[in-house]
This record gives sequence, C-alpha cells and structure tokens, in this order.
Amino acid sequence: MKFFKNILILFFINLLLLSNTIYVFGATNDSNEPNLISRAAILIDNKSDKILYSKNMNEKMFPASTTKIVTAIIVLEHCSLNETVTASYDAISSIPNGYVTANIDGGEELTVEELLELLLVHSANDAANVLAEYVGGSIDSFVSMMNTKVNELGLNNTHFTNTYGLQNENHYTSAYDLSIIMKYCLKNDTFRKIAGSASCSIPATNKSEARSYSSTNELIIPDNSNYYSFVTVGKTGFTTEAGECLVSCAYKNNMELICVVLGGSTVNNISTRFSESKTLYEYGFNNFSIKNISNTGDIITEVDVNNATYDTKSLNLAFSSSINVLVNNSDKNTNYTPEIKLNSDISAPITQGDILGKAIYSIDGIQYESDLVATHNVEKSNLYQFILEIGGLFIALLITLKIFFPKEKTENQSMES
Repeated sequence: MKFFKNILILFFINLLLLSNTIYVFGATNDSNEPNLISRAAILIDNKSDKILYSKNMNEKMFPASTTKIVTAIIVLEHCSLNETVTASYDAISSIPNGYVTANIDGGEELTVEELLELLLVHSANDAANVLAEYVGGSIDSFVSMMNTKVNELGLNNTHFTNTYGLQNENHYTSAYDLSIIMKYCLKNDTFRKIAGSASCSIPATNKSEARSYSSTNELIIPDNSNYYSFVTVGKTGFTTEAGECLVSCAYKNNMELICVVLGGSTVNNISTRFSESKTLYEYGFNNFSIKNISNTGDIITEVDVNNATYDTKSLNLAFSSSINVLVNNSDKNTNYTPEIKLNSDISAPITQGDILGKAIYSIDGIQYESDLVATHNVEKSNLYQFILEIGGLFIALLITLKIFFPKEKTENQSMES
C-alpha cells in the first residue's frame, strides 16, 4: 500500500508541475510548442490581448531593469523632451556598486531626451533617479507615481520600491502584468522610438565629454548574433535574484506581439532572455495568422422598413468597418457567423450611413464588433401618412357624432322596442 501511495503522490506532483505551463489560446499539439528554461513567460497579441503562450504568467517575479519602462512612460507623460535637468548628488550617489550607470556627475545638465536614452538604451540606473527626482520632486514621490500607474492599469501582482529595479523583496511584478505595462507604453510613439534604438549618442555636457552606448537588448542590434529583425522595442533586466529578463515587442505579417521572459539564465554563453524570446516569437508568427472575416461595405442582412415607400423599403445593412481576428492557423478556413442586434426603432426616414444595429463575433472568448449601416436612403411613405390622416379623421368623426347626437340614438332605440 505504501508503494502505491508513493506512486500516487508522484503522479499528482508531476500533474501540478505540468500545469505551470499554460497554452491559453489555440495551442497546437505539434512538437514546436515552446519548452522554456525561463521561470515565467508570456506571448500576447498587442491588438486583441489574446494570450498565445504563457508559463507561470501570474507568479510574482523580480523585474530588475525592466522596471525602467514604467519610469520612462511616467517621465514622457509629464515632461517635454527638450527640458533641461540638473542632476543632484543625492540622485546619483545612492546607486549601489555593480549596478550600471552612465557616470552622471552632480550638477551635470542633460535634457530629458538624453536621460531617457541613457535609461532605455544603456539601462543607466543613475539616469532613472535623476529623472525621478526631477519629475516627482523626490525619488519616493516618483515611486508612488509608479505604483499609482500600475493600479490605474488594474494590475494586482506588481509593486515598486525604486525607479530602476534595485533588488528588493517588495519590488516585484509578473509576466502578465509586465506585458500589460508594455502594451500601455507602446501607445507612446516617443517611447517606441527610444526603446527601439540600437544605440545612443549623448553630446558633451557641462561635466562630461560626448558618450555613446549600444543597447543592452541584443535582439535589435543588427551585427549581433542574437539579432532578430522583427523586434522593434525592448528592455532588458538582470540581477542575480531576478535572473535574465526581457520585455519586448515584434511585428511581422500584420501581427504585433509582446513577449516577456523572466527568471532566465545563460546557456552555452547565450542568454535565454534572447534565445527564448526569439523562440516564442517564431512560435507565434508560425502558428497564428490574421484572418479577415468582414470588410467595410459587405452586406450582412436585409430588413423591410414598414412605413417606407415601396421602392426603398427593402434595406440592406452593411459593415461599417472591417473585422480582422487573430486565429490559429488550423482555424484559417473556419467560417464564423455573427450575432446580429438591430435597433428597436428602425423606421423611415433613414439616411444612407445611419447606424441601425451591430454585428458581433465571439471567437475564443473575445468579442469583435462592427456597426451595421444603411446602404441607401429610405423615404417615408406618403400613402402611409395619408392612411394615418384618414384614420384620424374617421375616429374624430365618430367621436363628434357620439357627442352631438346621443339622444336621437336613444329615441330610435325606444321606438324599435
């Protein structure tokens, strides 16, 4: 009995371990499904929020320098790029030894744009503190702004204690939360530009000669062995406790995917944050496609407008916009049927282009909608109006007769009896 008991325990332990990896949307049973070393990861479609792959996506993880994308977006939302910032000694002196800096001096003057380049390209921790102090008034106030931002995004597994990813037990995020943060950051074109730069050059300042740095994200450096041409944006991170981390974005075949890998390591001198990000992107681009299921102007249904003229009462309703969905390649030939919801008050007159309802597709738990619009004008019927007017006059006549000739009716009834 003890032997069988141990077998059952091992079975359930293996079951729990296997459940840590989740293929949330349309995963195939092919052998090309990713098998990652990184402790947590997610691959998500930026437009639809569909999760194509996940592993421990809600587990709290140390983010290291991927923290800096939050610092950057808050700065971008509160400053102009050409504003001049003077670095204080306090802002730069608190960076521990071993953490990357740009050797910014106390009293050195740099623009917001230059500091953002140092922050996102070179991953300079001193630039993070200088920007935070400038925007928030103090570093602690800026960290409060960071936590307010993630709360506004509805994230439950993220909390920050510093501006750049200094190791701290209370400084954490998750792969899922970080993907949502990146999705938010990508709405800002300046963020895209700076975080997608393979290098940066900082001109001479009042305290330093000119400086140049290459990006820490090897996926976007063309002459690097880890280069992946479809990656457009990214931010790395590393501490001993956090491991190798990367949050990035790639675009191919009209698909924009966001990838997060956390808790990676180095295998055969290659960081898994780069190799496994490429693996996830290839998995996404090779197994999923954009499928067009409707086009602007396509006719979806026909309605009869009761009070319309004979020539215009038959009305076609068409899609006001195209609908494109992300599907597993195995579902590319599937025909999807929408739910049609018409307005309750469809009546003439109607002008071409008027919205008269909606078409709703429900695919893999996500709803896609398009307004349904009239394809031509519908004129109100004069005959219908004429009948209404005659009916009204007839009713008025009956009421008048009843009011003015009630006695005559009574006397006639008495004589007949």
